[in-house]
Amino acid sequence: MARKLSNYLRTYRRYAGLSQSEVAFLVGCEGPAQISKHERFMHRPPLESLLAYEMIFGAPLRDLFAGMCHKVEETTRKRAEVLVEKLSARTPDPITTRKLELLRRIASGQVLASPQNI
Repeated sequence: MARKLSNYLRTYRRYAGLSQSEVAFLVGCEGPAQISKHERFMHRPPLESLLAYEMIFGAPLRDLFAGMCHKVEETTRKRAEVLVEKLSARTPDPITTRKLELLRRIASGQVLASPQNI
């Protein structure tokens, strides 16, 4: 698989024909320098900015931040595997069993959409 960029903010901004100043205004940043730092991943945008980027570009965060998303997913899967090992040593009870089911789904890459899927 090809290596993903940490984010695609610059790609989406340029495709939309917006300047960094215009995006900064829409996002509510102090100025274009902040947008540049987000695009180059020098600073991680706050949640409010992330939601604004999603709205401005009409793309989900996992597309805008594909590389970062992939990295977070891999790290979380590995952590879930560690928790499975720790919890598997316990005497099974209903709560531990439910936790293990969830953690095994996470470790295998399955995404849970809602509590109804648990």
